[in-house]
Amino acid sequence: MPDMCGRFRCVMAAAGERPLNEVQFLTVAEVAAVMRVSKMTVYRLVHSGHLPAIRVGRSFRVPEQAVHEYLRESYVGVESA
Repeated sequence: MPDMCGRFRCVMAAAGERPLNEVQFLTVAEVAAVMRVSKMTVYRLVHSGHLPAIRVGRSFRVPEQAVHEYLRESYVGVESA
């Protein structure tokens, strides 16, 4: 279940509390290319709150660091017994 913080706080936390002028934002298409999924999958992640984003007009922008953190947290490693 995603953290239910305010959108701006979620984006800032995902950006590592760096000033916004230092944060690299990606478009939905760029996030989809990095993750190798469809744009619809990225939209679902944003709308569900699993991937923080800000809205710019009718578009979304996702902090690059948030994408890397999401992938790191979602990584399924092989555990040795």
